Amino acid sequence: MNICAVIPGYNEAKHISEVIKATLLQVDTVLVVDDGSSDGTGEIAKEAGAQVLRHDPNQGKGASLRDGLDWALENGFDAAITLDADGQHLPEEIARFVEIADKADMIIGNRMTEVEDMPWVRLKTNRFMSWVVSKLARTAIPDSQSGFRFIKTAMWKELKDKVLSRNFDFESEIIVAAGRNGYKVADVPISTIYGDEVSKINPVNDTIRFFKMVWRLRK
Repeated sequence: MNICAVIPGYNEAKHISEVIKATLLQVDTVLVVDDGSSDGTGEIAKEAGAQVLRHDPNQGKGASLRDGLDWALENGFDAAITLDADGQHLPEEIARFVEIADKADMIIGNRMTEVEDMPWVRLKTNRFMSWVVSKLARTAIPDSQSGFRFIKTAMWKELKDKVLSRNFDFESEIIVAAGRNGYKVADVPISTIYGDEVSKINPVNDTIRFFKMVWRLRK
């Protein structure tokens, strides 16, 4: 199976190089979607060995993931591994996804088996949002907010026009679309890592977007 990695990044100059170099030990091709960064993220990514798509201005994480998945599809990859640029995901755990790649169309990294170090608010939020997404998708999703994923491009080709979100709610909506359209969604345990990363989620705007998506998909 021909697999690439897609890494959306917005002002991630501090960590992006080490993430790319570690990821290139697992897959041959890494694409970074530089979402309007002002700190040289894209230039650093190129120096580290990644291919780079540039947004200008910033368009949102969902737009970055959409463009990354489109790029993977157009360039003949069978699947893409998506992971965050801030070091929250361990690239060496990509192997866990690859091991079960033939069993699902989408595999989501599950942090909920190891929650001792997860901040209390994030834990409760993840559980609530995962419950909502599971109801909408009509399949059990233990960690719907995890950005560490394996996504087959054949599935994306069929779903891309059904998934409208372009911000953080994209990660929830693609799960709902997959579940409702009969695709197999699985999960695999991943490590829970929290360091000096700063969340790009806007607690007001992105919460509003999430519930607007829920309302739109309620039937």
